[in-house]
Amino acid sequence: MRRRDKEVTDKAAMESIIRASLVCRIALCDGDRPYVVPMCFGYDGRSIYLHSAGEGRKIDILKRNPGVCFEFESDCEVRHADKPCSFSMRYRSVMGSGKACFLDDAEERQQAMQLIIGQYTDKTFIMRDNQLNCITIIRIDIDEITGKQSGY
Repeated sequence: MRRRDKEVTDKAAMESIIRASLVCRIALCDGDRPYVVPMCFGYDGRSIYLHSAGEGRKIDILKRNPGVCFEFESDCEVRHADKPCSFSMRYRSVMGSGKACFLDDAEERQQAMQLIIGQYTDKTFIMRDNQLNCITIIRIDIDEITGKQSGY
């Protein structure tokens, strides 16, 4: 990282950023073209969980190339100034990479959905088998992760 003064290295701080985020953006490589998708997510400290329809461009790409990058941000705010070049951003972010896999095990799929639901509500919902069978659940096993913040 070029700006070491903005680097976040503490795992708990990075997890705080992830948990405060509303969206996980995943970047995929479709041949020689990048493809970025914002998604709802769950996180367990080791992996990121996503749910999706069972078909579409994202699924096709992941079947060919499971390598992904991901990005989270929270607490974003424009810092206004008198001169345009003096504007800045206040933010906290986490980026990383990993490998995606599709989950088949019913128990793991149920746990993944609980993590995803838990990211957005304190309520508990148990997904019925017929509901789980209608969606694709993706786990990203994290290989690398970095954090950055500005204005804190």
